[in-house]
This record gives sequence, structure tokens and C-alpha cells, in this order.
Amino acid sequence: MTTSRTSLLPAAAAGTITLGDLTVNRMGFGAMRLTGKGVWGPPRDPAEAVRVLRRAVELGVDFIDTADSYGPDVSEEIIAEALHPYPDGLVIATKGGFERPGPGRWITNGRPEHLRRRLQGSLRRLRLERIDLYQLHRIDPDLPADEQFGALREFQREGLVRHLGLSEVSVADVEVARRVVPIVSVQNRYNLTDRKWDPVVDFSEREGLAFLPWFPLSAGKLDQSGPLARVAARRGVTPYQAALAWLLARSPAMLVIPGTSSTRHLEENVAAAEVRLAAEDLEELNQGH
Repeated sequence: MTTSRTSLLPAAAAGTITLGDLTVNRMGFGAMRLTGKGVWGPPRDPAEAVRVLRRAVELGVDFIDTADSYGPDVSEEIIAEALHPYPDGLVIATKGGFERPGPGRWITNGRPEHLRRRLQGSLRRLRLERIDLYQLHRIDPDLPADEQFGALREFQREGLVRHLGLSEVSVADVEVARRVVPIVSVQNRYNLTDRKWDPVVDFSEREGLAFLPWFPLSAGKLDQSGPLARVAARRGVTPYQAALAWLLARSPAMLVIPGTSSTRHLEENVAAAEVRLAAEDLEELNQGH
């Protein structure tokens, strides 16, 4: 989004990042929590879920991340209900590769026929002819990886998806996938206190990939004492805003997607796009974890 109006919106303060030929603000929204307990079934307050999505767009969020397994189906359906017809420049990313037999249960399924069936369902639920970013939710360890990457390649060749990404993968996984299909994004678990995937963040920056940290706030369980609390107090922000600001400062490859089912929390999260941490803040946070 490049107009003067959108450049003044809160989410734009995070700066932009490219996904292939698409440019979005680095403060996005993750739609997993717009579902019921255990990421299963409808949300407790469907009307508020719709309000959250519409408010996100009003605040300048132009990247929304979801998956067919959120609900399942529920998150995608709510996005379409709230936002279709979609505003110009809005990028909706979804994922496939899980079966959901019940609340809190996730079974990997990367069979090409399963991925195709679920992708077709995502297109229908989101009311789209093409998904801008389609990500393999997990590489199924029980199938040859090349079969799964080959399915993604076919979806792209057929015009069903525009760009492709991977989730919860190593640098080696990305390199193997890129021998079969172009990859523009990686979505791994990552936050201030869980930095297992530091090498993938650095790799993404070097290679021009977007890195989408899921669990960016540890689902609300970040330690709010110690360095995080001190930095937040110095900057006059909440600890969660400081944690999101740290992610944005960690790498220009970072596309942050905090999720919530509350409009109030959404506004707090998006406001973190305007928080600038000083060198002393970053040093204290990095040393503290």
C-alpha cells in the first residue's frame, strides 16, 4: 500500500517487506485466534471477530495470515465474511498440510491429493480465484518431501497460488524446497524467549525471504518482569508492545503477525509498529535471553 493515506496509518510505521512481487506492511495479523478453544469451532464472540478484522484493515494492516486448519475452516470463513470484497492491496496468506480430528489435535498430512482438496476449499471459503501466499503448514515426515514441494509447484503453475512459503523448517529444508519451487516466506515459532530459529531468521534476511514468527508473544505468556519490563517502562509501552518492537528490530526480514480476538488488544499490538527501541534496549533484551 503506497498512498499518502495508508502511509499515515499505524501499521505502516513498521515499514514494508516484499513477498515476491507483493509489498506489505511488516505489522500484519494472525487469524488463528479467531476460532474456539483448541483452535476448534467458532469463536465465542463471532461479531467481535468480524470487528477485529475490519479494525485491523482500518489501522493499515494489509497482510493477514490464516490456515485451513484453524477451526478448521472457521478462520477463513470469518475473513471472507468480514472483508470480502477485499480492499486493494490486502494480501491473505493461508496454509495447508494438517488434518484436525478434534480440539487441540493436529495430524500432518502432506499428501498431494489432500493438499489439493484443502486448497480448493480455501479458495472457496476465502472467495478467491488465487491465493497470494500459500504455505505448507508442515513438511510431512512420512512422505517424500519432493512430492509435497511438487504439489506446491503444480498449484502455482495452474494459477491457484501466486507465491509459496514453508512453515516450521530449517535452512536445509528451505534449500531443498527451493530446488523444486520458489519460496518467498518462512513461518517458524519465534519470539523473544524462544530463539531456536535464529539461523533461519538470518538466512531469510540474506536470501530476501520474509520471516513470519508464529507465537510472537508466546500466546500471552512472555515473562513481564526483568529486562522486558524495564525496557517497556523506559519507553512507556506495555511489555507485549516492547516484545513486538524487538521482533521488528531483530531483522528487516521480520513480518510480525500477532493475533487476538479482541479489538482492544489488536489496537495495542498494532501500536507497537510505532515503538522504536534504543540500542541500550536491544542490548538489554538480547543479554537477558
